[in-house]
Amino acid sequence: MDSIGSEKQLHENAPLVPAWDYSVGKNGSPDKLSLTILVPLYNEAECLPKLVEELNNFIQVSPVDTFVYFINDGSTDGSQSIIEPISLGDPHYHYITFKANQGLSAALKAGFDHCKTSLVAYIDADLQTSPMDFLKLLPFLPEYDLATGIRTKRNDRIVKRLSSLIANSVRRFLIDDGIADTGCPLKILKTEYAQAIPFFTGMHRFIPALVQLHGGRVKQVPVQHFPRYAGEAKYNLRNRLIKPFFDTLAFRWMKRRYIHYQIDKEA
Repeated sequence: MDSIGSEKQLHENAPLVPAWDYSVGKNGSPDKLSLTILVPLYNEAECLPKLVEELNNFIQVSPVDTFVYFINDGSTDGSQSIIEPISLGDPHYHYITFKANQGLSAALKAGFDHCKTSLVAYIDADLQTSPMDFLKLLPFLPEYDLATGIRTKRNDRIVKRLSSLIANSVRRFLIDDGIADTGCPLKILKTEYAQAIPFFTGMHRFIPALVQLHGGRVKQVPVQHFPRYAGEAKYNLRNRLIKPFFDTLAFRWMKRRYIHYQIDKEA
């Protein structure tokens, strides 16, 4: 109980970054930036009320028009009964519900496909990252094509921290993407890149590398990290080390065979 209470306090007191003087934004200009936040979720009913509260706080201070898309990945715990009335009652919120659990890559792909704003973001439902930290990423758009968080102080168990360290080190060695924390669940990217990158199972681990593969620029930004607010983690040794290793080999194969071309002239 104490750990959850102190974690709540951390979120409530998270330092705010002032809104920037955007040349585009909430000023009615036709080319204004707009943002859709994707929230993939699987059995996160305990976290959702607090998450919605934090998302509402961010929407109020966001320098760009902001919307939220819940992607319910076949939850069986009552998550649907929470997101449905919220989405029906607030124009900022929408949802997609899968018939069965498909995994994070499928959830993100569905969200990218349905996105109609110029920017698309991603955050986990477990509140281990704060929606307010999107304010740290937004200033780097549109100069960069992707802004991704780095969890500098991980609030995870030692096994999870070690497995992430190993997985990140192996990935950087094999595909040379230079990304410190590819699994950080706090990212904003241009929708044109999100909808163009190739996707298959496991590709959620390589979003920065996929943007680079398309010639995009990536900015890494330190963000806060918190203990899980409630519920249980969905990851284990198999899907934190073994599957990512084979996915990295698959990405390495794809990267070597990826077709690049530059048009000189056309008519």
